[in-house]
Amino acid sequence: MTGKHFQSLEKRSSLKAHQELVLEDGPRGPLRSALLPQCISVFDLACLSISLWACCSSLVQLVQLNALLWDNTASAVTVCEMTDGDRSVELEECVGNPGFLEERVRGSGGPAAAAACAEATGVGGRDTGTEYTQIRPYAGMPKEVLLLYSGQARYRAPRQVLFWLVIACILALVALTVAIIALSPRCVGWWQVSPLYQVYPRSFRDSDGDGVGDLRGIIEQLSHFEYLNIKSVWISPFYRSPMQDLGYDVEDFRDVDPLYGTMQDFEELLTQMHNRGLKLIMDFIPNHTSDRHRWFNLSRSRDEHYKDYYVWTDCNASAPRPNNWVSVFGNSSWTYDEVRGQCYLHQFLKEQPDLNFRNPHVRQAMIDIVRFWLEKGVDGFRMGAVKRLLEATHLRNEPQTDPCKPPESFPSEWDLHHDYTTSQLGLHQLLQEWRAEMDTYSREAGRYRFMVTESYDHEEVDKTMMYYGSPLVKESDFPFNFYLLDLPQNTSGLWVQHLVHLWMTNMPSGRWPNWVVGNHDTPRIASSAGQSYARVINMLLLTLPGTPITYYGEEIGMENINVSLSQMQDLAGKYNASAGRDPQRSPMQWSSNMNAGFNSRTNVTWLPIHPDYNNVNVESQKEDNGSVLTQYRFLSHLRQSELPLQRGWFCSVYADASVFSYLRELDGLDRAFLVLLNFGKEATVTDLSSVDKLPDLLTVVVSTVPWTAGRQFPKSSIPSAAGEGLVLQYSSQQRFNAQPAAHCYVSEKACYLGVVNLLYKC
Repeated sequence: MTGKHFQSLEKRSSLKAHQELVLEDGPRGPLRSALLPQCISVFDLACLSISLWACCSSLVQLVQLNALLWDNTASAVTVCEMTDGDRSVELEECVGNPGFLEERVRGSGGPAAAAACAEATGVGGRDTGTEYTQIRPYAGMPKEVLLLYSGQARYRAPRQVLFWLVIACILALVALTVAIIALSPRCVGWWQVSPLYQVYPRSFRDSDGDGVGDLRGIIEQLSHFEYLNIKSVWISPFYRSPMQDLGYDVEDFRDVDPLYGTMQDFEELLTQMHNRGLKLIMDFIPNHTSDRHRWFNLSRSRDEHYKDYYVWTDCNASAPRPNNWVSVFGNSSWTYDEVRGQCYLHQFLKEQPDLNFRNPHVRQAMIDIVRFWLEKGVDGFRMGAVKRLLEATHLRNEPQTDPCKPPESFPSEWDLHHDYTTSQLGLHQLLQEWRAEMDTYSREAGRYRFMVTESYDHEEVDKTMMYYGSPLVKESDFPFNFYLLDLPQNTSGLWVQHLVHLWMTNMPSGRWPNWVVGNHDTPRIASSAGQSYARVINMLLLTLPGTPITYYGEEIGMENINVSLSQMQDLAGKYNASAGRDPQRSPMQWSSNMNAGFNSRTNVTWLPIHPDYNNVNVESQKEDNGSVLTQYRFLSHLRQSELPLQRGWFCSVYADASVFSYLRELDGLDRAFLVLLNFGKEATVTDLSSVDKLPDLLTVVVSTVPWTAGRQFPKSSIPSAAGEGLVLQYSSQQRFNAQPAAHCYVSEKACYLGVVNLLYKC
């Protein structure tokens, strides 16, 4: 059991068996089969339809046979012809069949019947040439004998009973099938069952020794995703690019940059991932291209077709500033192009000109690119920077947050209200077009195409929620939830509760939540919140309802690196050192070997390795039962194997300056979980006596402190250290979510029927 889970081996024999089932058998083991009922998918409906068709066909054949038997029992003679040269033989009620006669006599009348048949057929006296000779060795009952006896009451009555019994069973089967289909909740999709793991390809694994990660490096580490029970992997851009923004400035959307490999490498990666049951989500950057893209070169040359592919306006070459719009990286959003003699818009680097999505040719060109990769077989897209896809055509100045500031100054992004450069009218219609295109590729069973949008809307959470779409028109499966990125601002239970409720209370009914604590643009959570909180934050992600998003390295608690100016690769950081994103993009720490196992061929890495890689790496943490990695793996398996954690109710029950606590429960299931997380600076004892639905005693299933696992605590006195998280299990038929004043949420309500191990709508 070494490396299977990180809990204490004391005082938990039954609990240990439970954990071993989760880790060793995984989602297909005994625990899953015992706990997770089967839902009704499109494939299941097809199988049921085929089964019903087969039953109906059998029923028709049975009816035909029954009618045939009933029709023929009234007839005493059946005539058939057998050709033997130029002669034919008529078979009558008594047939001259010596091979069968002996058996028939024994079973129907004795010597008298034998004599009658002998006289009628001429056996013993007539020409034996007219006799029917039984073919041996087969000696089955001929049809004429079957017809002779089928009309007798002792045979007819059971046959009719069986016939109507079959009819009743088929009708009951049809009714049961219809009821199950009608009552079954929607199946959980592949993008919901496990964490979504982000791979930054430059930093994941270098296979060829050039110091930069590549696609073949990802292929070499696919087993890592299986180890963590990861089912879906989002890979940051690997398109052909001049790398001014490290891949987010795309030169060709239909090709792989040689730095990462070839299209053949991508196709092999996709094939191997699908063979392992993994899904690949691509990063799609529709807002802009590289200034080296063919479209931009044709547009700046005023090619008739491409001249309006980008946002151009007249401006003065000496002062190229049509208005006060600023880019994400600061300074003006406009750059003068000498070839065209106009300014073009760029909301990011000047090497990233914005596309003009008010041009229908641009919209169609981007749909064609989406279609290109869907044809390759990718399973979904992360749509980046979507709120900036459209700009106001009037090009007015945006309002300043500080009206007293001189308008001629160059403010930062935060100095303006972006009323004219973000979330413009028509944006959601554009996203719906992409969603519709992806849905055409989702019709194949098991090949749903996933779409997630990226939009930092900060305090305007209502704008973020619009990316879910409406009840009638769907957009993204979910927009990224970036509000937990603010967690380090105030590590307290009340603050975490606020951030969680901010999303859950604003999310449209029936939608699926998600949780992000880090990515390639933001500092690593282990650095911003503190290494001592890495475990409890992972526990938060993996026990909240919805899909957790894991940035590579968070599963082992990787931290930011220090990058000198000479080592800096991010162009944005060269403009503004405080905006540099290199610290959170350091190479993945696989082992304590050279270059942390990232590059085992040469002593070259594109960014420095973190100096703590000897202790913080995948290989060593696999052997440590108390490591961040083994805890992450255990929680990932637990989340998938336990219905309350996967799709049950979330109910917030307690929060104070240190602790945030909530329940995960499912109606009809007597097993539920209490999650208690201490984000404070010191140890505390939590009293949950006021939660009357909780039983008096709770058992620790998993803890971030190994010696706590397996213990039992009364609900009136649950101790926790600073940075400790507990998942406690209890059994109760009472449900907290039934209380009117409860702060509870569920994406799609379902109940569990233990008698038949089935989920149903309730």
